Amino acid sequence: MQPNVKPIDCLHFINGEFVPSGNGAVFENINPATEEVLGTVALGGKEEIELAVAAAKEALKGPWKKMTATERVNILRRVSELIMERLEELAVLESLDTGKPLWLSKSIDIPRSAYNFQFFADYIRTLGTEASQSDDIALNYAIRRPLGVVGLINPWNLPLLLLTWKLAPALAAGNTVVMKPAELTPMTATVLAEICRDAGVPAGVINLVHGFGPDSAGAALAEHPDVNGISFTGETTTGKIIMQTAAKSLKRLSYELGGKNPNIIFADSDLDEVIETTLKSSFINQGEVCLCGSRIYVERSAYQAFLDKFVAKAKELVVGDPFQEKTKVGALISEEHFHRVTSYIELAKEEGGEIILGGRRPEGLEKGYYLEPTIITGLNNNCRVVKEEIFGPVVTVIPFDTEEEVIEAANDTHYGLSATIWTNNLRRAHRVAGQIEAGIIWVNTWFFRDLRTPFGGMKQSGIGREGGVHSFEFYSELTNVCIKL
Repeated sequence: MQPNVKPIDCLHFINGEFVPSGNGAVFENINPATEEVLGTVALGGKEEIELAVAAAKEALKGPWKKMTATERVNILRRVSELIMERLEELAVLESLDTGKPLWLSKSIDIPRSAYNFQFFADYIRTLGTEASQSDDIALNYAIRRPLGVVGLINPWNLPLLLLTWKLAPALAAGNTVVMKPAELTPMTATVLAEICRDAGVPAGVINLVHGFGPDSAGAALAEHPDVNGISFTGETTTGKIIMQTAAKSLKRLSYELGGKNPNIIFADSDLDEVIETTLKSSFINQGEVCLCGSRIYVERSAYQAFLDKFVAKAKELVVGDPFQEKTKVGALISEEHFHRVTSYIELAKEEGGEIILGGRRPEGLEKGYYLEPTIITGLNNNCRVVKEEIFGPVVTVIPFDTEEEVIEAANDTHYGLSATIWTNNLRRAHRVAGQIEAGIIWVNTWFFRDLRTPFGGMKQSGIGREGGVHSFEFYSELTNVCIKL
């Protein structure tokens, strides 16, 4: 099946208008599945960020400030509706940009993007603040107000889903924003700006600047003194650079960074259920998901049975054209990332690992950045392949003997984003979950999200939490008012 939606050239969106860069500079947008040029993208930098931030700052004083919460809610709901009305178009653009299968874009990425706006539109209606009485002396209550101009810096793996996860609560709280999407995936962010305008978002409230990170648009956004906060999802090293830059003006930061997540499988779990979900947590979206369970630990008595079934099922996964219905694993995001992921496979061999499945480009796919699902055994927790985030369809499988051993192994990393535990022993589930150093822990499931719950990581996997009230704690300021009685 060939896409019936044409790629778009991407311009900046500043103060309600689509505009080119001041110097006319552009860069090419490459289809990772075919290596063909999809179109051009305006190359923004400090000049475009200055214009966007100025527009956002001015918009804080305009109609957006005077709108009631109900009026903002109605706009957010309209954004959600328009995203679903353009589902097919957005799904095709997302798959062209990322290389992910079209069915994945249509079933998860775009519907979840629409739901983010719906959820935060509903949630803001229920949100209150605290009040307390100091005996008969005084009454204290808190007023919630917008943080101000917020910079949203987005990754390339789930471009629209993660951008709307930030944009929806930022707007619900009354902020104005400057968005900097990943340079590798610019198209759906561009369409989102158009959708927001069509839904009634006033000019200047939403601004979009395309470009690169260091020494470009991303750096200019992070260091701008009129930007009150930065919400960033991406790689840990980049997060450290943004933190250093943002420190000059003491910006508020919200980070969801990398992960090297353990998938812990006890022998008493339902093996068929484990296999079905572990295939997804290992290889969905080509393994380019920060929550993927790339470190698989299996209790020794179940190790071989798991491995045999897991390898057999992984062999059935079809790698190929994102627009073929049978495709389960698409292309990696770029040539650079393809070489990075395959370099870890070579490193695994040097570290004594055995590639028992995959590790190669599939036959017949000479064009595009395709890689077979890869399963590695024979490594221990001291190996770099086990410790470092690979962000591709590559997993390690390691046996363990005791709870204490696997808990120590799971926590032996500077990451702490998520973990999955498989067991039918209720006490063990609670016991182990309480000792794993991760912000999100699933028991007998994976990737299930209730948007009211806290989302984020420990250690070098993030700062702060998103979701429900936690998002509004970042996107708003509280002022305490004390009234003497």
